[in-house]
Amino acid sequence: MSDSPGATPADAAGDLAGRHFVLGLTGGVACYKAAELTRELVKAGATVQVVMTEAAEQFITAVTMQALSNRAVYTSPWDARAPNNMAHINLTREADAVLVAPASADFIAKLAQGRADDLLSLACLARPIGRCALLVAPAMNREMWAHPATQRNVAQVVADGAVVLGPASGDQACGEVGDGRMLEPDEIRDDVIAFFQPKVLAGRKVLVTAGPTYEPIDPVRGVTNLSSGKMGFAIARAAAEAGAEVTLVAGPVALPTPRGVARLDVRTAQQMHDAVLPLAPGHDVFVATAAVADWRPAQAAERKLKKADGHDAPTIAMAANPDILAAVARLPNAPYCVGFAAESHDLAKHARDKRVRKGVPLVVGNLGPATFGRDDNTLLLVDAQGEREMGPGTKLALARALVREIAQRLPVKDTA
Repeated sequence: MSDSPGATPADAAGDLAGRHFVLGLTGGVACYKAAELTRELVKAGATVQVVMTEAAEQFITAVTMQALSNRAVYTSPWDARAPNNMAHINLTREADAVLVAPASADFIAKLAQGRADDLLSLACLARPIGRCALLVAPAMNREMWAHPATQRNVAQVVADGAVVLGPASGDQACGEVGDGRMLEPDEIRDDVIAFFQPKVLAGRKVLVTAGPTYEPIDPVRGVTNLSSGKMGFAIARAAAEAGAEVTLVAGPVALPTPRGVARLDVRTAQQMHDAVLPLAPGHDVFVATAAVADWRPAQAAERKLKKADGHDAPTIAMAANPDILAAVARLPNAPYCVGFAAESHDLAKHARDKRVRKGVPLVVGNLGPATFGRDDNTLLLVDAQGEREMGPGTKLALARALVREIAQRLPVKDTA
């Protein structure tokens, strides 16, 4: 699997278990990506039935797609394998979605106009709209994508209920660069997974901090901690999957940005404080997952501190860093605040104390040494009513459960 913007292989495994997709391939060089997309969907637990147009067969063979999906590929509306000879009807009756990837400009025009002159367009038109979604991943030259006719057609298929995934911008097979490139297989996989997640935070804005902070001692040394940022990034992804508009303020970590999440990178606790405080009033939820350093060197040296033979280690005066969570909780009309407590011992006691000290409704505790850098975790939810354990599980699974928990605790949004 390639580096993903939103998931690791462990994250995606089983996320589509029990789902069945009709994967439609139309004419375009991006058909080569459909092979990897099929593998990604199957690895995530889905079953995949491939349907190819005549044009798609010019770019990739049905033999390849059959091998990867473990199902015979359908290409013709006259395929007699169906007992009633109605493959265009049967294909979508058990499907959770028809996913057209790549979707050419010509095929999008067919969808917009309701044309049905091949098996795939027939299946799209005949699908039960109420329970079989239509997901479309465009792939075409940048001029074709930008053409007013294509944009009208895309707007029409969206108005008719389809969901458009992408396109991306980048190098194109024709040698040009711009919008119209099909998303990568893991990006489509993550968007498909997100599509099926309950939208419990639809219309909400969520602010998340993640990762460690780094407090410089001199130009080459600093004070930090072992937080990987994985839990915070998982929460940002889960909130976006749940329909929220998500902003992620990240300390120095080497993690890809989750799909659909706006990201701000910072280094020090003061920088994180200065990024978060102006943003917080415009959000419904603030999840302070970051492991912010409590102290920093009072004065960072301008040059590297050198070790001299026979001299003791230098004494470094420390100063307290701003308390980001407490500062947000004290704001007028503060968002719903969720703190994290990464402890080495007495987890419940320290989490209870932190909740009261910070003045927040919910603190999520975990044992830092047992989870730093790992893909799994166990959480302890602490509020005014008591404590409840969540997990063990993958950080993404726990993040989704935590997002559902937070959604249930939010006041009803005033839409007046």
